[in-house]
Amino acid sequence: MNRLRNRWRRLFSSSAMAAAYVLTGLALVPLGLVLWYTIAKGWPAAMQLDFYLNVERPVGIPGAGVAHAIVGSAVMVGLASLIAIPAGVIGGVSLVEFGGVLVGVPSIAIGLFAYVLFVAPFHHFSGIAGALALAVLMLPVVVRATEGAVGIIPAGLRESGLALGLPRWRVALQLVLPAAAPGVITGALLAMARAAGETAPLLFTGFGNRFWNLDPTQPMSALPLVVFHDALTPYESLQRQAWGAALVLVAAMLVINLASRAVLRRQLQQAGRL
Repeated sequence: MNRLRNRWRRLFSSSAMAAAYVLTGLALVPLGLVLWYTIAKGWPAAMQLDFYLNVERPVGIPGAGVAHAIVGSAVMVGLASLIAIPAGVIGGVSLVEFGGVLVGVPSIAIGLFAYVLFVAPFHHFSGIAGALALAVLMLPVVVRATEGAVGIIPAGLRESGLALGLPRWRVALQLVLPAAAPGVITGALLAMARAAGETAPLLFTGFGNRFWNLDPTQPMSALPLVVFHDALTPYESLQRQAWGAALVLVAAMLVINLASRAVLRRQLQQAGRL
């Protein structure tokens, strides 16, 4: 009787696993088709060196590129990371150690919020305004990731620090946070990936710029803005440029996500050795 029951259990388990694999494959089909179509459309532009070295040019003039958008994305996401990651880490630690509440906001609302605070009063779009909008967008992701990473740290580590007479804030920052560093880094990388692919907040803040610009106090371009603007035009050359920018953006997101998974895998390996 027990042998028959175990056989049915193994059969049911194998069937459930097979169904899970089949459903996962079906779910990946649309994603694979989107990725394949993006590569097919963006490959001709992305394989040209001028695409990465030049800025946008008038329609009909060859050699146009998205160097200004790549630099603009790097500058605004970098500034946003400098603002959001430290604040998010501190906020996540505070949620676990001292309690608190966090509510996420849609990206379009964040863009309007940044426009009202950082653009309208000065009557001027800028990369700084775009970075601040992206920082607000990144903040919940960093806070949630930090909260989750800090929350799984054993209570014994906190208790040992408190037993030595350390104040609660020093235990949190000097003992708990270093132990949770891999999870925090993973959350920070995912937040950067999300910010790098956002368009809505930058429409109200960074606005876009078709020329080379490293000054964050002036309007700046970004890869999502290039995709948004050029894809809506009736010109084939600009549409091809939009597909190339989309492919570069997808590749950047892939690299960031692989980096985050590598950090998380290393964390799990280190935890397995302990």
